[in-house]
Amino acid sequence: MKRLSLFLLLLACSVAVQAQSVDADCGKRYVEVVGSSVTEIDPDEVHFIITISEYWAEEFDGKSKPEEYRTKVPLATIESSLRRTLAGLGIGSDDIRTQEVGEWWRERGKDFLISKQLDISLPGFDRIGAIVAAVDTRGVQSMRIGELKHRDMAEYRRHGKIEALKAARDKAAYLAEAMGQRLGNVLRIIEPNSSGVDSYARFKASNSVLEFAADGAYGGSSEQYRKLVLRYEILARFELLPE
Repeated sequence: MKRLSLFLLLLACSVAVQAQSVDADCGKRYVEVVGSSVTEIDPDEVHFIITISEYWAEEFDGKSKPEEYRTKVPLATIESSLRRTLAGLGIGSDDIRTQEVGEWWRERGKDFLISKQLDISLPGFDRIGAIVAAVDTRGVQSMRIGELKHRDMAEYRRHGKIEALKAARDKAAYLAEAMGQRLGNVLRIIEPNSSGVDSYARFKASNSVLEFAADGAYGGSSEQYRKLVLRYEILARFELLPE
C-alpha cells in the first residue's frame, strides 16, 4: 500500500512538472486569433464524365410503345461511336478511362441494360461545349463535370497557408493596438487537424449535370464553369508587449 502511494505521488509530481513545461507561456500576456485565406484557381485539368447505357432502338422510331421494344443496342456499339466522335475532337484513348460499369433494370420482363461511365481528361473547359454538340445522345444517360486539378496545387497550398498566417498576424496587430499594446514573438501556430491531404483545402463549385431526354434535348449548361477554391485557417498566438 505504501509502495502504491509513493508511486501515485511520483506520478502526480511528474504530471505537474510536464504541465508547467507545456504551459510555460501562460504567464505571458497574449492575443490569439484565427487567420484565413481564400485562393481561387483556374484548373488546368478538367475531368468530364459521360455515362452511356444500352438502349432499345425502337425508343427513337417515334411510333413504338415500350412493350414493343425488342432491339437492344449493345454497349460496345455505343462506346465505339462515342470514342470515334471524341477522336474527331482530338481526344485520344489515353485521355479516356473507364470509371465504373453497372447494370440496371429497364422494366419488368426486359433484359438488363448495361451502363458505363467514361472519365475524359481535358486541359480546360473549352472543349466541353464541342463534346456536347458532337455526341450522339442516344445511349448517353448523362454528362457532368467531375474532378478538377492543377499541376501546381502544392505551391497554391503553401501560398494559402502563408497568407492565412499573415492574416492572423495583421488581425492580432490591430487588436493589440486597440488595447494599447504591441505584438511580441509568436508563441503558437496551429493548423487544423486533417485526415487527408486536402481536408482543409475545400473545393467548392457547382456540379454541372447535363441530363438528356429521348429526343436529344438536354437540361443544364456546359457554360457553368467552375474554379478550385482553397480555404485555409491558421490559429496563432502572439505575445503582447506594452507600448
